[in-house]
Amino acid sequence: MVKTRTLLDHDAIRRALTRIAHEIIERNKGVQNCVLVGIKTRGIYLADRLAARIKDIESVEVPVGELDITLYRDDLSYKNDNEDPVLKGTQLPVDINGKTVVLVDDVLYTGRTVRAGLDALIDHGRPQSIQLAVLVDRGHRELPIRPDYVGKNVPTSKDEIIAVGLQEVDGDDAVKLQQRGGEGSEKTT
Repeated sequence: MVKTRTLLDHDAIRRALTRIAHEIIERNKGVQNCVLVGIKTRGIYLADRLAARIKDIESVEVPVGELDITLYRDDLSYKNDNEDPVLKGTQLPVDINGKTVVLVDDVLYTGRTVRAGLDALIDHGRPQSIQLAVLVDRGHRELPIRPDYVGKNVPTSKDEIIAVGLQEVDGDDAVKLQQRGGEGSEKTT
């Protein structure tokens, strides 16, 4: 049996994203030169929500892009032994050259997903800077990557799984901590 504990419910996720939106505005002294880019899949929805919060606060629409990191993953050959990777496409609404790009993802774990995201972004241009916003930082980094904005820090063991559910794809907003049942493997992000 898998033990599950809810870490963030709908309201806690909303408050965390509102705080991150304020921090992005504060750190960048506004958002005139910013672009939010979500890592597929859940990062896109979080980026959209951040853009909506920023618009409520600043009355400015921040462009939101979608980043597909499939071909940039360093574990691609391990995950898809006999299958071709499924590409979902990258869509950047503006030229990112000279912009401040805020890369958005749901969970930061080993840092490998973010490394792939950085590589993918650089292939599309040369931003002035790249910042990282994550809903949950669970630790266990394998690469020297640190988020600029964090919704919640959750110290975990490697036997635990952070499951992020978002209304747009999962039908409900919740971040849950699950004890691994001894089989299966967690995606490394």
